[in-house]
Formats: sequence, C-alpha cells, structure tokens
Amino acid sequence: MKKNRTFLHALLLLPLAGHAFSDRPVHDFTAVGSPIPAAPADPAIRQALKQISSAEIKQTIVTLVGFKNRSTLGQGAVAASAWIEAQFQQDSKACGGCLDVERDTFTEKPQDRIPRPTVISNVYAILRGKDPAQSKRMFLVTGHYDSRNSTNENTTDPAPGANDDASGVAVSLACARVLSKMQFPATLVFVAVAGEEQGLNGSRHLAQFARSQGWQLEGVLNNDIVGGDTTPGDKFEDKGLVRVFSEQGADNDSSSRQLARAVVAAARTYTEPFRPMLEFRQDRFGRGGDHRSFNQEGFAAVRMTEWRENYNHQHQDVRVENGVQYGDLPQYVDFAYTANVARLNAATLATLASAPPAPADVKMSIASQDNSSVLSWSGPAGTTYQVLWRETSAPDWQYSTTVQGNGIKLPVSHDNVIFAVRAVDQAGHTSLAVTPVAAR
Repeated sequence: MKKNRTFLHALLLLPLAGHAFSDRPVHDFTAVGSPIPAAPADPAIRQALKQISSAEIKQTIVTLVGFKNRSTLGQGAVAASAWIEAQFQQDSKACGGCLDVERDTFTEKPQDRIPRPTVISNVYAILRGKDPAQSKRMFLVTGHYDSRNSTNENTTDPAPGANDDASGVAVSLACARVLSKMQFPATLVFVAVAGEEQGLNGSRHLAQFARSQGWQLEGVLNNDIVGGDTTPGDKFEDKGLVRVFSEQGADNDSSSRQLARAVVAAARTYTEPFRPMLEFRQDRFGRGGDHRSFNQEGFAAVRMTEWRENYNHQHQDVRVENGVQYGDLPQYVDFAYTANVARLNAATLATLASAPPAPADVKMSIASQDNSSVLSWSGPAGTTYQVLWRETSAPDWQYSTTVQGNGIKLPVSHDNVIFAVRAVDQAGHTSLAVTPVAAR
C-alpha cells in the first residue's frame, strides 16, 4: 500500500505532456504596461505624518474618557462637543484662521433608542482648497464622539468609550492638526459626529446636509474602533493591520471600493509595514457605522476598524465579573496603533486632495469583437492619466500604463481583466480610479 501511495505521488508531480509550466504562454495583460509600484513619497506629506504622535493620541482619548459618559442623551456629550470645537479652533488659530469651524446641530424626534426630543450636534472644521478650479472637491474624515454602556438610556454611569469611539475622534483631530499646516488644491473636512450609538443619527443628518448643500464629497473615511485592542492573552489581534470595509454596489468596483484601494495605495507609500486589509463588505455582520449614512446619500465612504474587536470592551458597564474586566477603558487602547491609523488616514486625505480630478465619462468600446481594448475618457487638457488593470479575480490593481491624452487602445482582452483610469500629477499624486462603462 505504501508503494502505491508513493507511485501516485510521483504521478501528481509529473507535468502533463506538452504542458510543462515553463512552456506556458505569456498572457496579454502582462505583456504590456508594468506592475504598479508604490507611488513616490511627497516630502511634505511624509513630514506631516511624522508630526502625529501616540502621546497626543493618548491625550485626546484620555480627555474624552474624562467626560465620564458621552451619551447623546446626556450632558457629557454637550461638554465633549465643546472641547472638540475648542481643539479645532486652536488648530485654526495656529494656521492663521485656515479652518472654518462649524456645527451641524439639530433636534432629533423621539424614536427607537431616543426616548425624547434630543439635540444632536456634529462638530467639523473645513480646510478650503486653494485651487479655485478644484476647491469644490472634498474629502472627509470622521469618528463619533458619543459613547454608551450596557444600557442605551443610562447617561450617568461611566461610559468611557475609549476605543468606541474616542479612538476615531483622535484620528480626525490628529489629521486636522497636521494637515491644516499644509495647503491642498481640494478641500478637506475634519469631523466628529454624535448620535452614532442611537442609530447613526448624527452622520445621517450631516450626510443629508452635505447632499442638500451640493458638497462634492469624493471620499469619506470613517474611523470607528481603531484603538488596537490590547486585552492580555488575545493571541489573534494583529497590530499591523486595520480593516477597511467598503460597500459593493453593483459589482466589485463601486466608488467606495476605489476609495478603499486608494487607502491601500497610500499605505504602500507611507505607512507599511502597517497596512490596510480590504474587506469586501459594507460592514461587520449585524453592525453599523457612520460611513453607511454617506453611502446612502450616494457618496463613496469606507470604514476603518481594528483587526479583532473585544466585545467585553464595547457597550459594557464598567465592572469586574468572574475575574474579567469589562468596559471600554483606555488601558485596552494601543495609542501607537491609533497613531498609525491616523497616519494612514492623513496620507490618504493628503494624496487625494493633492491629486488632479478623476477622469469623467470613462468608456470602453465594445463595438468590435477582438482581443484589444479601446478606452476613452474626458478631463482637463494637459492632464496625465494612468490606465490600470487587474485580473478579474484580483482584489487590487496590478498593472498600469501612462497616457497623455484622453484615450488608448491596448492589445489586452477586456474579457480577462478589469480596467480603470485615474489622473496623476508630476509628483505622483493619484486620483481615485474610475472603471469604464461599456459603450458601442
């Protein structure tokens, strides 16, 4: 029996006659273009990222925890919002008034999880783009400053919310502090929302406000539970990864998926070995996040969340039970991890706000049936573009070629790859990628 197993194993190792692996043909999609390298680092962006410190991240989180209970239904949230607004004002003063600090305040009517009319206030700061032609383009980063314990209506007992989601607010504030010292063609918006724990009420109102005001929001980065849980004994937490969730849309190339891929590209240039993991679903099962509110208004939005959550430290009363510490306490937050998440957010925002506008009206001709691909698009004269492609089973872009103009014909079968086009400037800043629609 042993001899038979050995014989069968040897057969499996033999190449099929006439089909040795070394004789495989070169595929057309690898014969043209080049593998996509990491984009060159912008010295100004790299310097800004160095200014994000775990000590300041810690200070923000500990300060927010110090409000004891930041339930949207109580006074702790009011005090916390005033402190966040003061931080934005301080940043604005440091840059000569470069930030427009605003509030989106409204009264939410009674509903599930909101037993009485409740005032909710989102706090945000806008860094206006310096290019008149591009300043309407906007990119937004957010986290929610409200917290809760085991009972939604409990506004008095401790609800520290260190990880969920003082960590996300710390990311937004850190981005505001370092990026407000820079100038970008496009506009950046730094946000802290409330009402997340009651049903995404704050972000829903802000997203609807953005839509009604005609904000040209091209990308929203939502940070929720980015504290890098440090529970002793957890062997499966990965401090080198942050999950990036994105909605699917009609296929695997929704605008939110392209935003998630832009986060990956920024990581290759600025933050590796700390890197994002693409999660091709809108969110975790049975859970919700503020990016959904923006998705519902048609905006590209993604959620960043630590690799492995610990539910003893989410939505729990602070207590020790059977020797286990419950509660969302600062002692379980890795401030260096959150600082890495902040750097990744800042790098993504700065890259996209520096890049030319993405191409419009991207099309792929299917007028003739052959093994080539004809792509066309529109955009400002003089813009340089990168045509990207990947195998249909690949999660991210693999190959590219640079184009001067608004079209190209490639000897690559469009049936075996996914194409996209993005704009690039001389410094290597790239826009979001846009996949083509088929046109005859």
